[in-house]
Amino acid sequence: MSLLAGRTALVTGGGTGLGAAIARALHSAGARVVVAGRQPGPLRVIAEGLGAGAEWRTVDVADEDSVARLETSLRDTEVSILVNNAGIAGPVAPLVDITAQQWDEVFDVNVRGTFLMCRAFLPAMVGRGSGDVINLASVSGKRPLARRTPYCASKMAVIGLTATLAFEVGPAGVNVNTLSPGPVDGPRMDRNFRLEAERTGTSYEQAQEAFVSRAALGRMVTEDEVGAAVVAMLGMPGLCGADVDLSAGMVA
Repeated sequence: MSLLAGRTALVTGGGTGLGAAIARALHSAGARVVVAGRQPGPLRVIAEGLGAGAEWRTVDVADEDSVARLETSLRDTEVSILVNNAGIAGPVAPLVDITAQQWDEVFDVNVRGTFLMCRAFLPAMVGRGSGDVINLASVSGKRPLARRTPYCASKMAVIGLTATLAFEVGPAGVNVNTLSPGPVDGPRMDRNFRLEAERTGTSYEQAQEAFVSRAALGRMVTEDEVGAAVVAMLGMPGLCGADVDLSAGMVA
């Protein structure tokens, strides 16, 4: 029997990148999957590509009313896995050059969005006495990363939210954990390397090497590895309040 057979997982930011990879991994492990995000087109493509047992919903996780509508639309669905993956990278610039609007935008999606989604879907899990929440943070929330203050601060906030929330709902049988990837090979890191190279007057390759050289494995992690990590965490019943690094050894 598949590891997650009979369970339904809701994945935010599920139309592209990490969210899509997580959705594929969960579906392969036997879960029904709902991918949610702001853009209908990519969500539809992912859900149709997964086939039976997959559907999609639109949501802006930073908008209270939008999250409420999502919860209402899924009220007849027993969502027992919530993966808060939706997030934005924010500006690549010194703190003194970052606007208040840019700062707020990062926190609205990365932190407020996680809060609103947890608040909407936890009551049903607590009522049933079981469930899993995995919040995506980042190793950048735990180590210096110049010119990325809003992103780093928001991811540290997610780690703190998770650790505290685990003690609130753990006694009711709900596991809450954080997964903190290191740099993930893909379009988002390509953007960051390009902007960092422009800021520092170096090449794209030099900006990339500055990151990769910090990892024990000498590489970035892949989107599929992040998806596999989510499934692995769900297979560990005693995991609660944890922050799992998936960084190719970058934190070490």
